Amino acid sequence: MSDRTSDPDVALEMPAEPATRATGTQAEPPAEGRWHRAFREITTGNVMISVLAIVLALIVGAIMIAATDEGVQAAAGYFFARPGDTFVAIWEAVSGAYAAFFQGSIYNFRRPDFLTGIRPLTETLTFATPLIAAGLGVALAFRVGMFNIGGRGQMLVAAAAAGWVGFGVDLPWGIHIIVALLAGMVAGAAWAGIAGVLKARTGAHEVIVTIMLNYVALYLVTWMLNTPGLLQAPGQSNPKTPAIKETAVLPDILGPGYNLHAGFILSLIAVAVVWWILNRSAMGFRFRAVGINPNAARVAGINVKNVYIVAMLIAGALVGLAGVDQALGVSIAGFSSGIDAGIGFDAITVALLGRSTPIGVLVAGILFGAFKAGGYAMQAAEGVPIEIVSVVQSLIVLFIAAPPLVRAIFRLPEPGAPKKKRSRAVTASAAGEGSAS
Repeated sequence: MSDRTSDPDVALEMPAEPATRATGTQAEPPAEGRWHRAFREITTGNVMISVLAIVLALIVGAIMIAATDEGVQAAAGYFFARPGDTFVAIWEAVSGAYAAFFQGSIYNFRRPDFLTGIRPLTETLTFATPLIAAGLGVALAFRVGMFNIGGRGQMLVAAAAAGWVGFGVDLPWGIHIIVALLAGMVAGAAWAGIAGVLKARTGAHEVIVTIMLNYVALYLVTWMLNTPGLLQAPGQSNPKTPAIKETAVLPDILGPGYNLHAGFILSLIAVAVVWWILNRSAMGFRFRAVGINPNAARVAGINVKNVYIVAMLIAGALVGLAGVDQALGVSIAGFSSGIDAGIGFDAITVALLGRSTPIGVLVAGILFGAFKAGGYAMQAAEGVPIEIVSVVQSLIVLFIAAPPLVRAIFRLPEPGAPKKKRSRAVTASAAGEGSAS
């Protein structure tokens, strides 16, 4: 009787022996498919973490809205007698608050026409304008490995410089705006440049320096506002500047019926410029190299000290643009030392939410502008405390700073290579060897 395996036709039909039985090594796991890889990258990427962080913050905000609502508290008093009333009250409180938020930040369906209904969106963009500019300044410093928390001081000196040019200098329309804009951005750049020079030349930590410069700028501008002949309006004792001259006011984009001004266009231009710097220029390559590893960048021949100085100068100019927006676009009737309105610190949140990318900062700035515009609508229409909006913003930062927590809540896979799985052949082979032994 002849051996079956000697026949080549029969041999082709017989299943091959597992590789592990002949060589003792495990077979390679099957390659990950394109769609599986794309799905894994989406579910573990920074964008998904940011979106889910916002969702979690809104859920916590809904719980706080329900807990502080008087109707929910009254219905909870007889929960065991009529539990349905409590759930109805919770739904009415939360849905009413978020509906008011939408109508106050995106579109108001109660208005008779589209032009008036879209006004909330223009308010959102108005609030977002300085947040985008200041957020870009903080994000750019982040990319270089520096923590710029001196936004308040940089905004104050920029607003003071632009405001002084705006009300104290007579120039033709167009030229007046450009000169005031440049004055504000140069002042912001110079103020941030102090921190950059100190870090580069003396090794001083930029966090400490920028914190101290915030106080220096606040008291300096306050002194100037209380000193006649500097920033204080003539004939007044209040610490307030004169009104900005019409030739220096940023023009309205959509007309006098809306508050959206040309500063929003300047912020969009700033987004494009920062994107080009970081992704298409040699200077941006040096920024990113220093931000990843300054020691390796120094060995590669990059002047790290100069990079710190240049980065802080550009970051200060961007934050200064936010101060110009406030002085020449919002507070045109005169401003005081509170013109920064907390934007310098909110910019840190915007930069974190935007993952220090220009497009991310743009989206995050608009989102936080919606929080500001919608928060006031929630308070006015539903009586929701405005502090709840601040809590939601803080929770967004908290969840973004803790990606493992977000992944654990939503059971997302860990980033990186997928888990390797043995093939059926390897498993069957291992089982066969175990039984044979």
